[in-house]
Amino acid sequence: KGWEVSDFGAVSNCLDKKRIPLSSREREKKKGLIPYYGATSVMDYVDEAIFDGVYLLLGEDGSVLKPDGTPFVQYIWGKSWVNNHAHVLQGANGVSTEQLMLFISKQNISAYVTGAVQLKLNQKNMNSIPFIKASNEINNKFAEVIEPFFAQHRSLIEEMRSLNVLRDTLLPKLLSGELSVAELEETL
Repeated sequence: KGWEVSDFGAVSNCLDKKRIPLSSREREKKKGLIPYYGATSVMDYVDEAIFDGVYLLLGEDGSVLKPDGTPFVQYIWGKSWVNNHAHVLQGANGVSTEQLMLFISKQNISAYVTGAVQLKLNQKNMNSIPFIKASNEINNKFAEVIEPFFAQHRSLIEEMRSLNVLRDTLLPKLLSGELSVAELEETL
């Protein structure tokens, strides 16, 4: 009771109009710490953000499908820049971004992808993917249950990134002799 057959477009907010592609030459001039996302991963880092928040990225063209027919999905947060090869989405109408990500990451979307040489998941086809929507009460409860897991995930990833930066900063100094293990232990 209260469940309905809907579609992906009814439960997602597509922010593709905000995307701005940058050539590699343009990115060279904008080097920074903000991740620049493509269809499947971070491609570079720039000095400016066009997005700031929690988003679901779904490959739009090029790398759209994995061998099993599921889409390339990225769950991102914080400041970012996204190019034109990834749809930028957030949950809508009672469906959280995390629920949207969990749903679409398990769907075989082969029937919605066009193109023989270069695969493409256009907005019209993406928005027509069937979605069985529960009532807002159930969706809100689901979001309440899963949010702590995603918050912990984001926190652990941020900690891992910080530790990677620390490693990349200290290791060359240790190897070159600029810093000794004793000095490091003393500092810590």
